[in-house]
Amino acid sequence: MNSIIWYLREFLRVEWLQKFFFAKTAPLVSPQYFKDYPTTTGNECTGCCTCMMICPAPGAIEVLRRRDHWDPVIHKGHCIRCGLCVEVCPEDVLQSGRVLDVQRRDGTSFRSWYHLAVDDALCMRCGNCCVSCPVNRQEDPQLASTGTSSNDEVIMKIEDGRVRVIHEEKCTGCKTCETNCPNSAIRVARMVQGVHTEEKA
Repeated sequence: MNSIIWYLREFLRVEWLQKFFFAKTAPLVSPQYFKDYPTTTGNECTGCCTCMMICPAPGAIEVLRRRDHWDPVIHKGHCIRCGLCVEVCPEDVLQSGRVLDVQRRDGTSFRSWYHLAVDDALCMRCGNCCVSCPVNRQEDPQLASTGTSSNDEVIMKIEDGRVRVIHEEKCTGCKTCETNCPNSAIRVARMVQGVHTEEKA
């Protein structure tokens, strides 16, 4: 009983009650290096989708086609606020914290592309990857159903009994070839390299 009385006296002290009910904490201030969810700057998006390509969080960003413009949309439930989409955008369409300021100060940016890897042990040379590729169809409307082509402007074609990748740099990363391969013999990998601005020229 004495212990209960002691606790009541201790916790009912005016000084303690004032500190408990009127406690004040310092206002929350975002640090200078804080990266918030990316927002748009007002610059026009060209629909290159490099922001989607570099994003490590599936479903965090998508570039939607509106009536007369492209619109990057951030899904906050998936975004991890890494800032990579801000850094990689060639048009500075996105911003987050001081990412753009630091990038301009340091003269850095990202170069990104897709790498096509064909596993010859799994590939059965059916040509599905070549025929399904939308860039291939655009470059060579006469592309044969077997994936052979006389046009050297296509991304890949069947040549000498195997899939030959010619213009990897034209790949848009749609992964149609990967999806349509019955043996999972082709893989589309996202490649990113950091560069100084002067190296881009």
